[in-house]
Amino acid sequence: MMARSRKTKRPPAPPRFSRAWFVGWIRSLTLAAVMLFFFRTFLFASFVITSGSMRETLLVGDFLLVNRMSLGSTIPFTDFRVPGYAEPEHGDIIVFRADHSPGLDIVKRTVGLPGDTLHMVRGVLYRNGSEVDEPYVLRNPRIPDASDARMLWQTAHLSPEARPGYHPTRDNWGPIVVPGERYFMLGDNRDDSFDSRFWGFVERKKMRGTLFFIYYSYDRKAPKPARFLTAMRPERIGPSPD
Repeated sequence: MMARSRKTKRPPAPPRFSRAWFVGWIRSLTLAAVMLFFFRTFLFASFVITSGSMRETLLVGDFLLVNRMSLGSTIPFTDFRVPGYAEPEHGDIIVFRADHSPGLDIVKRTVGLPGDTLHMVRGVLYRNGSEVDEPYVLRNPRIPDASDARMLWQTAHLSPEARPGYHPTRDNWGPIVVPGERYFMLGDNRDDSFDSRFWGFVERKKMRGTLFFIYYSYDRKAPKPARFLTAMRPERIGPSPD
């Protein structure tokens, strides 16, 4: 004779707005908040492109998923850093915290690692004496080269080959040597990018993650109602561009 299966009865739900009901909701919300905090702090974070400094690689209105596991994360309110599984490499697109504007996250491309010697001649980047192949760079010949007093920070990092009377410009500067635990970052829209040329190196500990995925994109300048929906760019959604 077969035994009957017994179904486990769930306890009845507590009445709405009772003490047990409130306790259950608080537990659920606390668990959700902890999971969200862990996800955003150690796994992935979101980032929205609001300037054109990385055109055409990244456009205004691109929504990015940033991989925080790759480079590691600092535990909030402490100096302890959870190590990542990779180190920044040439060409990596990285989101980092800006020293020149506290609290602001910026996305640029890594062009200089610790120990690299960098210089630029007529807008062409050279690394350790060799020209860097940069097919992603956007140039605008209508924007003339110009000097900027903010670039004079470079004088403290000039290599011995630098000429006396150093006067850097946007398209002609260096050679400078990247110090340890520092990185040199440039925007792909090279003539319209406020980057390491002007405000200096990026500390390793300020890097928040590498670009992983574009999960949404729309044209923020489209002259359409509800352009968040009507001006979508589905062709841009996908894995990280090079």
